[in-house]
Amino acid sequence: MKKIDKQKLKETSKIIQKLRNNCPLTHCITNYVTINDCANAVLAIGASPAMANEEPEMTEFVNIAGSTIINIGTLLDNQIEAMRKAAQECKKTGTPLTLDPVAVGVSKLRNDFTKEIIDNTNITVIRGNMSEIKAIGKLYNILQETTTAKGVDVAETDIITEDNIKTNAEIIKQIAKKLNTTIAVSGKIDIITDGTNTYLIDNGEQIMSKITGSGCMLTCIIGAFTAVTTPLEAALIGTLSMTIAGELAYKTVQHNKQGSGSFRTYLIDELYNMNEEKITKYGKLYKN
Repeated sequence: MKKIDKQKLKETSKIIQKLRNNCPLTHCITNYVTINDCANAVLAIGASPAMANEEPEMTEFVNIAGSTIINIGTLLDNQIEAMRKAAQECKKTGTPLTLDPVAVGVSKLRNDFTKEIIDNTNITVIRGNMSEIKAIGKLYNILQETTTAKGVDVAETDIITEDNIKTNAEIIKQIAKKLNTTIAVSGKIDIITDGTNTYLIDNGEQIMSKITGSGCMLTCIIGAFTAVTTPLEAALIGTLSMTIAGELAYKTVQHNKQGSGSFRTYLIDELYNMNEEKITKYGKLYKN
């Protein structure tokens, strides 16, 4: 990869204080497996989470929220209606809407609902793994063939490496441009693009995939940032904050000879202690 884009890193790092100064209400409709972790991650990074999931109150929450996040990890019937109502209200009010299309490509239900949300609303950011985003590309005939993800995990053939990063970045750029949105793809190397500008982030640790909810937490963090900055900048600062926190948390785990349970706690600690200096010091941000 090229040299680190220090200027962009410096500019992006300043957004974390802007978030904390504003502390926007971040409305998260997420799955019941990770809801507590997501709420704590949003609090730690400096926003205010609201985990409202009932359809009758969606209008009120969207209207007072700085941003809304939809995570389709556990698609219960009543939650589908809440997500649908919230998405429609976001379009009316212009509230930023971040989508996490968990396991799209695995079932017809997830495919149909993901396409419905994208078609009928204005998605600010889509955050997922490479298999999920490629599945969306197939739904819109941008890609002809894709690999089915292993449940909620990325397919082995879709793991992002330095050897395939150029091809994958171009694929994601095409999808973002077609859907007129910003896409953040999480992996060993993260790809973030708004269809015009594309960036790569090479932070993070493998242990992050060994705890439930690291991707869900990242989506909610990115969603929180959409309340105070542009979609592309939100995806960049959100991903940098989460992946750098993962690196620092893992150092503590290694030093103390601990495991994934302790890592989860340290990850929240590092999000809480994340700041402009750490992002500029540890961030590995590249312009593609």
